Amino acid sequence: MPPEKSGLYYPNKFARLAIEAMEEIMGRNGLNAILNAGSLKQYIDNYPPDNLEKEFDFRDFTALNIALEDTYGPRGGRALALRAGRAIFAGGLRSFGALAGVGDLAFKVLPLSAKLRVGLPAMANIFTQFSDQISNVYEEGNDKIIYTMERCALCWNRKADVPVCHMGQGLLQEGLRWVSGGREFKVDMTTCIAKGDDMSRFVIYKEPIA
Repeated sequence: MPPEKSGLYYPNKFARLAIEAMEEIMGRNGLNAILNAGSLKQYIDNYPPDNLEKEFDFRDFTALNIALEDTYGPRGGRALALRAGRAIFAGGLRSFGALAGVGDLAFKVLPLSAKLRVGLPAMANIFTQFSDQISNVYEEGNDKIIYTMERCALCWNRKADVPVCHMGQGLLQEGLRWVSGGREFKVDMTTCIAKGDDMSRFVIYKEPIA
């Protein structure tokens, strides 16, 4: 775990969704091993409350991600982080007000390009509005959308040779699947604060792969 608190926070609900997603994927014993490895024993059988108070420090969220890799290895940790990211969105983020209209019939009949143009900024706004993470979305050319995390809870004070924010990648994949009505999209991490870049960037290819 990075030694110092960041003073930047996710709401308790975001952390709770992440911890519940990990329990769903790896079971209670597997989750407890992760919490122990991340020096987060205080959350064993005592999950963050289900509210939007900004009290879960970025450092501790990063510790969850590091513990996944330390316990399961880089490849296994990456796969589990991707699954956890998907489960976080499916487990509760899609119910947020900014995305409430995305389930409406009027939204469902929009062309795919319009769904992406509305849905992705709505996802970014949830994090910017409810947490200290700063997220933005912009288009690049005709075929790509860039999703940025200018202040990131997944790699706070972390140093790495490659991008490590796989949980965010999984969350975006599941968010895109929901926004688009079941399509899958290619999402690449191209830059990451952990490896010295100015911000973390995800490239989303507009053409669905499935």
